[in-house]
Amino acid sequence: MNTAERFDVAGKVVVVTGGTKGLGRGFALGLAQAGAKIVVSSRKQALCEQVAAEIADATGAETLGLAAHVGEWDSLPAFVDKVYDHFGQVDGLINNAGISPAFVDLVDMEEAYWDKVFSTNLKGPLRLSALIAPRMRDSGGGSIVNISSIGGYRGSPRNSHYSASKSALVRLTESMAAEWADWNIRVNVVSPGPFMTSLLEGMGKNSPDGLAAIGQGNLLKRIADPDEAVGLIQFLLSDASAFITGADHEISGGRGR
Repeated sequence: MNTAERFDVAGKVVVVTGGTKGLGRGFALGLAQAGAKIVVSSRKQALCEQVAAEIADATGAETLGLAAHVGEWDSLPAFVDKVYDHFGQVDGLINNAGISPAFVDLVDMEEAYWDKVFSTNLKGPLRLSALIAPRMRDSGGGSIVNISSIGGYRGSPRNSHYSASKSALVRLTESMAAEWADWNIRVNVVSPGPFMTSLLEGMGKNSPDGLAAIGQGNLLKRIADPDEAVGLIQFLLSDASAFITGADHEISGGRGR
């Protein structure tokens, strides 16, 4: 197999949660440009269909817009069934959907607020991966990529719910990789730094110096565009990363641990 063939994702069916905006949309578009078949998923069906159609028009790729709320445990089996009814297989899963609500002091943290963040950021990737993994095994294997954050590397004031959930996702990734290696399923985690997404824009509003200060917090002194992360995702979904599993891949411009 030559180098180009190792990086090839053409024809692979890839599910992207949180796929209608920000990094998720960037992943979906970039992989479609590389020839993958894409399931665009987020909470709103109309928006999923709109983005899936836009990606299909721009790339010629086969796409499916299908809503799912990853924080709703019991709703995900039906979502997975619909994906398989349409495409017949899943080769790659990108667990990108996540939330980072307003900052809250620890003493003011309510159980329901904490649970909402963990249901989306941790339980969602667990549930969806566990539903898809046995079917991946039966079709020969696949690749799962969980999207964490450099915010999970250390705790920070008033953001404990987000930091803790993203840190736990890294450990969950290691457990998935260990359990499913015999199934020929590789599981890796990507920890992005500052990318220009609506999530970052919201966080910037809570910073005294706003987005300018965030951009100065890495060695490259800037905020990245979502398409700058696509190459790493394609690598992890392709045969070029066949000997990589259970690993945390930081993509932060030099800001992290």
